[in-house]
Amino acid sequence: MEDSSLVRLLAISGSLRRGSSNSALVEAAGILAPDNVDVSIYRELAQLPPFNPDCAHEPPAAVVRFQNELETCDAILISSPEYAHGVPGVLKNALDWVVASGELIGKAVGLINTSTRATHAWTSLAETLTVMSARLIPGASIAIPLPARPLGADGIAADPGLAAALRSAIVVLAASARDHRAV
Repeated sequence: MEDSSLVRLLAISGSLRRGSSNSALVEAAGILAPDNVDVSIYRELAQLPPFNPDCAHEPPAAVVRFQNELETCDAILISSPEYAHGVPGVLKNALDWVVASGELIGKAVGLINTSTRATHAWTSLAETLTVMSARLIPGASIAIPLPARPLGADGIAADPGLAAALRSAIVVLAASARDHRAV
């Protein structure tokens, strides 16, 4: 029998850069999540081909795997950088693949911003997800400003302030997913 209190959380970094603070943050989410939250980190953004609407009815295998990850999770945590005031192309491309297929409809989503200065991409991403009928969860959509020096996932998890903010966002996101599932 499956534990109905367990929340499956898919964590996505919008960055492909090695040493990315956004990737470190989603890794830290896996460390800090409570026992009733199972965090899976999506690591295949770079494997998704450029979106082609002609292929939407028979998507490539990498897209099908992404759609399955989204379908089987209860909630999604996204941490994404901002490039030239916009959402990174790889993340926008991934979202384009699931506009019509509907995996995000009603899904609880938390957006974490690692820089208080990078608000353009966050706003754009929030708008895109809202249009796709995802449920943006306010208490899980927060800024966790990371220091300029790289901390890595363990460093984020070891920092009391950063860890508390991230853990709180995860708990709020999981509670929203659990509550929505009960309706």
